[in-house]
Amino acid sequence: METRKEFLGNNIFAIVSKEHAFGTDAVLLADFAAPKAKDTACDLGTGCGIIPLLWCREKSPSHTVAVDIQQSAIDQVQAAIDMQNLSHRLEAVCADLKNLKGILPEGSFDLVACNPPYSAEGTGFVSAGKEALLARHEVSCALNDVANAANYLLKYGGRLCLCHRPERLCDVLESMRASNIEPKRLRFVQQRSKTAPWLLLVDGKKGAKKGLKILPPLIMENEDGTESIEMQRINRLYRQQAELNKREKKNA
Repeated sequence: METRKEFLGNNIFAIVSKEHAFGTDAVLLADFAAPKAKDTACDLGTGCGIIPLLWCREKSPSHTVAVDIQQSAIDQVQAAIDMQNLSHRLEAVCADLKNLKGILPEGSFDLVACNPPYSAEGTGFVSAGKEALLARHEVSCALNDVANAANYLLKYGGRLCLCHRPERLCDVLESMRASNIEPKRLRFVQQRSKTAPWLLLVDGKKGAKKGLKILPPLIMENEDGTESIEMQRINRLYRQQAELNKREKKNA
């Protein structure tokens, strides 16, 4: 498997491959979750580890466990950990999120994040290749499995943050509530102000009272196609790192 470094900012990089890379949705979820410095977090279905590595770039939370069912993905995360001496902040675990008992301690996390497969089993175009199939389709886990795993992992009052397609909103909220995780914040992501949302971001709290706050939409582009102010904020460290690498290469 051919891999390469993808620099994220503050000299933090992910090891990415054709099989395990990342998209804008994961970057937006990492920002939306906004862990606190003292938090202990878990990223389910971590892939190349993009979400916890972005958190390492921001120097919070204090410790994250990155979980994936695919050993090839965990190998990439572990390579990134080893090459950057991040073992004090990030741990990679190969496990099935449906079977975490005895692998990770119950009720010990402040935050669980997940960028789950978007397509319900038996729907949509079936991806070629095992890696893409597991990442995009609910073959190895469904929304209920993610919510149940989060309920097991979270402390009382702990948060589950995930992203999904807007057409699955009802499924997402129902799954969270069924697992005693009350949806508290919901935000839609739009390419431009007049386009329909293409992504949702939701934050739920274990054991919380009912009451959902709808946040203003995250607009990615201005009407002229330029990056919005909020996306400039989200991408600022990535852009700074890219410019630094470009200058270093030019001066080498």
